[in-house]
Amino acid sequence: MNVPRSVDQLFALYVEKGNDLYGESLTQSEHALQCAALARAAGASEELVIAALFHDVGHLVVDVQNDPDFVLEEDNDDHEAIGAKVLSPLLGPAVARPVALHVTAKRWRCAREPDYIERLSLASRATLRAQGGPLGDEECDRFEEQPGFADALALRTWDDEGKVDGLEVGTLADYVDTVNSLAATRLPERRAR
Repeated sequence: MNVPRSVDQLFALYVEKGNDLYGESLTQSEHALQCAALARAAGASEELVIAALFHDVGHLVVDVQNDPDFVLEEDNDDHEAIGAKVLSPLLGPAVARPVALHVTAKRWRCAREPDYIERLSLASRATLRAQGGPLGDEECDRFEEQPGFADALALRTWDDEGKVDGLEVGTLADYVDTVNSLAATRLPERRAR
């Protein structure tokens, strides 16, 4: 695994692997940029915009896109948990929490919104089974009580909508200052460890 331990390494990972496809017709970077643009357009906080940008970083870290033995319908790469572990020390819990919960948000929506599953892309439907399928009623109730519930649902919406072929929404460079600003607030805490 190629785990970024700095903001520079995080951006370098997208430069290195962002042009890989991830089961959709878009590249990792195209999808990331579309999600972040949707978050910005919705007036989301800087933390949530950056969560939208990097929500799938776990896919790049585990790099299953190029693994011929990986089967979307059967194998779960736990990208949400891995992504949150990468992002939390770099950018804080306000960025990491929605990333950690965006798959659970998909599973919640499949359980609570009857027509939601039909709106999912083919790749998202395929991964749903490997991710555990729709949540049960008690799991839904617990998820609804999570502090990051609303942000996770918002991120899930942008994740689902950020899959438009050929849509130009800027570059990773457009987010460097915001990411560096968020990372700078983490420096005193990281030094104290």
